[in-house]
Amino acid sequence: MTQDDTITPFIDLVKQWSDDWHKAKDNDFDLVLYVALQATRWGAAQELEACCKWLVKNDWKAVHQHLRAARRPKPPSLKEQALSLVEQHEDGWRPSPKDWDTIRRALEQLDD
Repeated sequence: MTQDDTITPFIDLVKQWSDDWHKAKDNDFDLVLYVALQATRWGAAQELEACCKWLVKNDWKAVHQHLRAARRPKPPSLKEQALSLVEQHEDGWRPSPKDWDTIRRALEQLDD
């Protein structure tokens, strides 16, 4: 790790996030919040990479794989997401359009 403890994204990266937000079909956040969220994720990823490199450099190679797996778990699969929605249902449950889309996409992946 370096003595410079600041993690600042490049201006081109910030511009890319802005472009991504403008191109998105469904903007859940305003632009400033979206860019802040992306910058936070990017900064956390940079810090994790720096820590893993330090561990490898200092002969802690086995530890860095466990650290990465613990700090960046895989997101749930589409099947797991759909099952979670169904399992969380209550009487009178009316899935949102986003919920229906998740369930539909999971069903479409099933073999006939």
